[in-house]
Amino acid sequence: MKILLLGAGGFIGANLTERLVKDGKHQITALDIDREKLDDTIKSGGITYIDFDIRGSEEQLEKLTRDHDLIVDLVARANPSLYVSNPVDVFKLNFIENLKIADYCVKHKKRIVQFSTCEVYGITAAKANGQSSADFPQPFIEDETPLIMGPVKNHRWIYACAKQLLERVLHAYGIEQGLNYSIIRPFNFIGPRIDYLPSEQTGNPRVFSHFMNALLYGTPIKLVDGGANYRAYTYIDDAVDCIVRIIENPNGSCDRQIFNIGTPENEVTIKQLAERMIEIFNKRFRQPGDPVPEMIDVSSEEFYGVGYEDCDRRIPNVDKARTLLGWKSEHDLDSVLFLTMKYFVDKHRAKHKEPVAA
Repeated sequence: MKILLLGAGGFIGANLTERLVKDGKHQITALDIDREKLDDTIKSGGITYIDFDIRGSEEQLEKLTRDHDLIVDLVARANPSLYVSNPVDVFKLNFIENLKIADYCVKHKKRIVQFSTCEVYGITAAKANGQSSADFPQPFIEDETPLIMGPVKNHRWIYACAKQLLERVLHAYGIEQGLNYSIIRPFNFIGPRIDYLPSEQTGNPRVFSHFMNALLYGTPIKLVDGGANYRAYTYIDDAVDCIVRIIENPNGSCDRQIFNIGTPENEVTIKQLAERMIEIFNKRFRQPGDPVPEMIDVSSEEFYGVGYEDCDRRIPNVDKARTLLGWKSEHDLDSVLFLTMKYFVDKHRAKHKEPVAA
């Protein structure tokens, strides 16, 4: 099968591309505007890489779509700080530009695997009703759970709304035009090559990278609004295993299906995540002279800016992936954190010529 991977240079895309190339079953064309995370895979061969921005040549994008059997669309701006600081650009890329890809798939009758987000679920029904989601755990079910966004003034939701609208258009295309699609809603994937450390590169990455930065550089561990919100973490190798099964679509089981990919057993609050990372670092990685970061509370407005609101809890129901694909996660929370932390510790110590972790 000839597979076109759009946004292949990101965290998920780079790990997925590497796995597909190793499997050697398919012909892979990878597109992105940044190849750094793909460099080793490109050097290994078995892949065609094209430096390409989907906001560029529509004619070339359509030709690439036409010439491949399956389109995997990972293109997104997925960073909460950008939802607040750059909401219009976030909407344009995540909906308007991605809609063009869907249109080409309809026109040329190509199957698309579209990456969405668990953020389409928004806040929990408990929070919407003024209750604590800590007391009312409610797993999100792909085809049943209502999608509840915050008010328009909290423009952080523009990313989730753009992704949700794209999902609805794909569903409508399936009904009216026969589009064959599979939609993936990732739940907090982490692992090697996720983001970057803010002390080494400007920007505002995801929470794991902030906490890892604190452990390596001694910057404060900032708990946004006390770190009371929940997340369930999935190791990238487990996630990629499920994604590959969706791509290969055994017996058409993934046709016009939405899949949560996550690990409900690995749920913790953000504060518990920080405490767990400190514990693992002290036990497995700490060396004499390593800084000891301070843990402090900050408001979401101070950390992200005006217009921010958070998802209070995201528990994925993954029965569909288990039933249709026979998939389940293999890594518990401690192994997810250890393996991801080891990648950054080794990289940091190699850069600073320190002994790497055992």
